[in-house]
Amino acid sequence: MGSLEVAALSKQFASGPPALKDVSFRYEGSGAIGYLGPNGAGKTTTLKLLVGLLRPSAGRAYVNGIDPMERRKAALWDVGALIETPEPYPTLNVHEALDAVGRVRGLSRDEVDREIDRCHELLDLPPLGRRVGWLSKGQRQRVALASTLMGDPTVLLLDEPTSGLDPAERVLVRQLLNGLKRDHLILMSSHQMLEVTEVCDRLIFLHQGRVLLEDRADQVAERIRPRTVDVEFEHAVRADPMTLLRGVASEVILLSERRWRVRFDGSDDARVRLLALCQQAGPVTQFANSTLVLEEAYLELMPKSASGV
Repeated sequence: MGSLEVAALSKQFASGPPALKDVSFRYEGSGAIGYLGPNGAGKTTTLKLLVGLLRPSAGRAYVNGIDPMERRKAALWDVGALIETPEPYPTLNVHEALDAVGRVRGLSRDEVDREIDRCHELLDLPPLGRRVGWLSKGQRQRVALASTLMGDPTVLLLDEPTSGLDPAERVLVRQLLNGLKRDHLILMSSHQMLEVTEVCDRLIFLHQGRVLLEDRADQVAERIRPRTVDVEFEHAVRADPMTLLRGVASEVILLSERRWRVRFDGSDDARVRLLALCQQAGPVTQFANSTLVLEEAYLELMPKSASGV
């Protein structure tokens, strides 16, 4: 059973404000935790501290109960980490790249071969004999993910795991992570709210090195009332939307003859009234939030100066 713990963890570099300030959390068992925040919030710094790539200025980090600063090999023995944008050596082929990782992990020849076959199937890797330098960005990212999974470590630390992947590849990785979280502990940073929404059970929102909120994903979603819905009709609508929705909608943006984007106060009562009024204009084929609930939560939590989702 894997575990992750940081206790009053801080990191101060030579100049500027602290990259991380008094961050604490603890998780044990299985599941997926989304680690969210704008660029520069301290997400990658936290992951580097957990694997011993950085030394904390204050506080402690533990992986599976072990401080990587004191016993790095023991701490990382059952950990797979994908931090920033690592890539295998371009002169190696896919098999050689994964073989090197397996040997570093201490796997036997047979175990390495079995793990390469397993990862090849899980991530639909390119041909094993193809050189890494010839691969697309998405293919290289999948090979990097495969190297993280070699040996089937219990704890996975993933920094933007779907970076550089196309939509089909992202679906593949989301499905993989949803399967892995049943018996692995995953801490993943991401700017992709769809991945976070579909994979993560718990969330940590970070800004300027400090934790703004830590909670279950469903609890975060319950606090947020999205204030924009997209409405799609079966046929083109000729009615004036602001006349039709007067008193309920604050703004209507016409996306096309059949699609409206409606802004309102976010209340359940107004949502029910909006749907009823829209149905008077014609058969409604879609009535859904314009943005993901977690994206709304992110924008609501982050100070206005924070950039990027």
